[in-house]
Amino acid sequence: MPIILAIESSCDDTSAAVIANGEVLSNVTAGQAVHEEFGGVVPEHASRAHQRNIVPTIVVALSRAGKSADDIDAVAFTRGPGLIGSLMVGVSFAKAFALARDLPLIEVDHMQAHVLAHFAEDPKPDFPFLCLTVSGGHTQLVVVKTALDQEIIGRTIDDAAGEAFDKSGKMLGLTYPAGPEIDKLARRGNPTIKFARPDPGELNFSFSGLKTSILYTLQKKIKTEPDFVKENLADICASIQDTIVFILLRKLTMAVEQTGLTRVALAGGVSANSGLREGLQALAKEKGWSVFIPRIEYCTDNAAMIGVAGAFKFVAGEFVGQEVAPAARF
Repeated sequence: MPIILAIESSCDDTSAAVIANGEVLSNVTAGQAVHEEFGGVVPEHASRAHQRNIVPTIVVALSRAGKSADDIDAVAFTRGPGLIGSLMVGVSFAKAFALARDLPLIEVDHMQAHVLAHFAEDPKPDFPFLCLTVSGGHTQLVVVKTALDQEIIGRTIDDAAGEAFDKSGKMLGLTYPAGPEIDKLARRGNPTIKFARPDPGELNFSFSGLKTSILYTLQKKIKTEPDFVKENLADICASIQDTIVFILLRKLTMAVEQTGLTRVALAGGVSANSGLREGLQALAKEKGWSVFIPRIEYCTDNAAMIGVAGAFKFVAGEFVGQEVAPAARF
C-alpha cells in the first residue's frame, strides 16, 4: 500500500495528512479565526489564509508522520465541492508537488470523503451501509454500496443543517461558527419553544423554512419581551437543536425503512453535535440498528478522510493528470 500525502482546503480549514497502508500517521489542521467577526466565512479571506497556512501545515504533517517528501508515493486532494478560491490553493499545491516529484494525483470528492472517514480507524462498517452526511454546506442520505460506489437518495433542497445552526446562532448574537456554542448552551436548556419542521417530501430535507420560523418567533417574542433572548438563551438553543435533530432523524428512519439497511453511519461536521450523536444512538438502540460515528477529529473537515478516500482510489487505479482543475460543484 502507498504512502499518500492528502490535502484538504475546501472551505476555511487548511488540513494535511499522511496515510500509509491505510493507516493515518498524521492529521494536521489549521483553522481561520479571521471569519469570527463577520459571522460567516468570507471567501477572499479564506483563500488568502490557505495560502499562508498550506506550506507550514504540510511540513508539520510530514514531521508528525515521521516522513519526508521523498517518502510520498501519491498526492490526494479535495477537488470539490467547496469555495473555488479555497480549492484553488489546495489543488495548485497538490499539482505542483506531484509534478516536481513525478507522483500520481488523486482527486477526491469532499462529500464522498466524509463518508469514508469511517475507515480512518476501527470499528469500520461493512458494505453496504446507510450514511447521514451533515455539514455546513450539505445534508445528504447516502447508500454506500462500496467505497467508491455511493448513491445519494436524499438531500437538502435549499439550505444545509450546519448553515441552519450557524445562521440561528447569528440571530442570537453567538460567534461563528455557532454550532458548537448552540450545542453547549442546549445542554443547559429545555426544548420548550416550537419551531417549524419543514418536510419537502420523499427523503429530502429543507432548512430554509426553519430559519425563517426561528427569525419570526424571536422577533415576535422580543416585541413584548425585549430581553427574551438573553433570559431564555439556553432554552432557545435547546429548541433549535431539538428541531434540527428531529428533522434529520425523521428522514434517516424513513431511509432505513425504504432501503432495509440497518448499518447506519453519521458523517460531516454536524455529526460532532452531541444532541445528534446521542439522538442517533438512542434511536439505534430502540430500532436495533448498528451505528458508526467517527470521533470528532474525523467529523469536521480534515485531510485524513481525503487520504483514506485517496487510498481506495489508488488501489482502483483512479488517477488524474495535471490538467485537473478545482470544481466548486463536484
